[in-house]
Amino acid sequence: MTDTNSVYTIHIVTSHDGTKIGYRQIGSGPGLVLVHGSMASSQSFMTLATILSDDFTVYIPDRRGRGLSGPFGDNYCIQKEIEDLDAIFKKTGAHYIFGLSSGALIAIKASLHLPSINKIALYEPPISLDHSNIKKHDRFMQRFEEEIVNGDMGAAFVTVLEGLEIMPSPLKYFPRFLLIRLFNRTIKEDAKTVKENDVSLIELIPTHHFDYQLIIETKDSIDDFKDISSQVLLLGGSNSPHFLKDSLNRLNNVLVCGKRIELRGLGHEAPIEHNQPEQVALELRKFLMTHKCKQK
Repeated sequence: MTDTNSVYTIHIVTSHDGTKIGYRQIGSGPGLVLVHGSMASSQSFMTLATILSDDFTVYIPDRRGRGLSGPFGDNYCIQKEIEDLDAIFKKTGAHYIFGLSSGALIAIKASLHLPSINKIALYEPPISLDHSNIKKHDRFMQRFEEEIVNGDMGAAFVTVLEGLEIMPSPLKYFPRFLLIRLFNRTIKEDAKTVKENDVSLIELIPTHHFDYQLIIETKDSIDDFKDISSQVLLLGGSNSPHFLKDSLNRLNNVLVCGKRIELRGLGHEAPIEHNQPEQVALELRKFLMTHKCKQK
């Protein structure tokens, strides 16, 4: 069993707009930055980071608005996230990046602006290819925003999972009122057991508002990535939603040095705590340590 209580150190950098960005550091070897997705923080990647720490120095930032980092600030956009990463890469000298979901969106966008990144690994970036998907998600987001205003965090959590089609398999057959009751109980228990430097679910759920902004901001942008010359690993699960698989497939067609791998039996949240990060770590290690680009 992986020891997720492994010792890590905490560091702070200052982004371009003055916002403090905190990150955890663990391991030794070439530098790898892990960028978490929606309703998550650096704690979400501790199992993955610990598995990789024998071969890499792993840096796990709390993206702005969460945990060790400062607030979202005015005029939040993906450029702010890229500037945050720029500060981390300059401080650490890292050259590798891995992003999950909206974190993968940030990672691939950052690679267009940060020349120090020379290997990029992505797990299911939600790049919108279809305006009907945006309209559908807009409806879910309207419900989400209302539930946040009303303080109904369990309902808001359910709405995100339903909207992104990532409800865990056994739960997708439960009636909504039972799911809300279940998640409200989970949120309360989580608040009682949150560890030092971790962020509670009740704080993380509202941050999805900002991650959805990134999806809207990057819609129809897939052709932008044809200019990426770095090696890119495109990971996804066989149990993940079709729209995420479509994004990966389209990216693979556009990229000069893309490698697409589908992990059988896994879903969208495989890289994070309490899921199956071991298989993700295996593919990451092979890609970062041995893979050489064969241009298409």
